[in-house]
Amino acid sequence: MAGLLEHGLGFVISMTGDVCQFAIMRRELLVTITGLLIMHLFSGCETTNPEVDPAIAAAREVRRQVILTEQPGDYFIGRRYHVEPTRYWGYLRRPRNGWETAKLVMMNESIKRIPGTQLGREEEPFQDDHNFEYKILGHYSGRDAYDPNSNMIVPEFVLEDYQLTDSDPGWLFDPGEIPPTRRLRSGS
Repeated sequence: MAGLLEHGLGFVISMTGDVCQFAIMRRELLVTITGLLIMHLFSGCETTNPEVDPAIAAAREVRRQVILTEQPGDYFIGRRYHVEPTRYWGYLRRPRNGWETAKLVMMNESIKRIPGTQLGREEEPFQDDHNFEYKILGHYSGRDAYDPNSNMIVPEFVLEDYQLTDSDPGWLFDPGEIPPTRRLRSGS
């Protein structure tokens, strides 16, 4: 008794299991179309290429212009960059130099304690100042410091004074990192 019974994406011609050639071709065509449709939908999820995205290029240019307006002088711009359980402080750069020139540093507190961090001092209230920006006075000691928690050797900076300049300065190295991550960017 032959009759058409719907079975999945194809049709069965008889109860004995003989499959029509049309059913096989139809199933293959539907699988191919479905696959192409899925690929088309996911191609819209492609990440933005920062080299060609006008919004990212514009944000980089605005940041560059802001940095160029900084007053020259014998100070540093510091960005606190705290990643548990490391002991380095964050990044320092000279005024009018971009963050790509910044160095990851360990602070020497022999003259002044570092801003907003606990570093083992439970007796003081702790404020998470990750990504805060400071005007930093001091100098590089010429020595390197080892941070066992990150297994990194970074330059030691002797802190003499600081002033908080911005508690929400936005991205550090690239606009694509919003919100600022706690991922380490090596390079010193």
